[in-house]
Amino acid sequence: MTTSNSKISPESDGRRQRTERSRTAIIEASLSLLEEGILVPTAQQISDRAGVGIRTFFRHFEDMNTLFEAVDDSIRSHYEMLILTGDRNGTLEERIDHAVDRHAAVYEQIANIILSAAAQRWRYDVLRKNYARSQRGLRKDLDNLLPEIKDLPQSTREAIDAIASFEMWNRLREHQGQSKRSTISIVSSLLKTLIIQ
Repeated sequence: MTTSNSKISPESDGRRQRTERSRTAIIEASLSLLEEGILVPTAQQISDRAGVGIRTFFRHFEDMNTLFEAVDDSIRSHYEMLILTGDRNGTLEERIDHAVDRHAAVYEQIANIILSAAAQRWRYDVLRKNYARSQRGLRKDLDNLLPEIKDLPQSTREAIDAIASFEMWNRLREHQGQSKRSTISIVSSLLKTLIIQ
């Protein structure tokens, strides 16, 4: 005979589903605010956008650090796939173009998320770790796509990473007013100058 303890009651299952919906709503609200350019959203702003009370927010996330970790978990596979997909064949010149195109796709989609992390990295350990992991991932991807750069002098390699970085991309796009197409052209040209001997 099955005891009632081994079954999940409809009431309990409904509670669990509501809990999961609230948690998802909070994560999606955080992303929505960031995408709109609110780079340092408060727990209250996020709760309001998610349509939940502030107490519900803190039942799901004990602090902003745990929220940022959940947000990163929810989007990481998407932006990592953007980097890793695309054509990895061709001449060195073609592969440089492919690398810049892939980075551009990521930078354009998650620019405000990166800027938010940069603005708050000093405060939250999870953001520092996520940023460091992303930098290692981008460097590794360049190594895989452009193995020729491993044989270049260290100072040249560091310059390559700087040129391929989000910081360079953001400066050209936001501070110097370049279009996406123009920025891709500038970054590709600089990388080719350094890499193609």
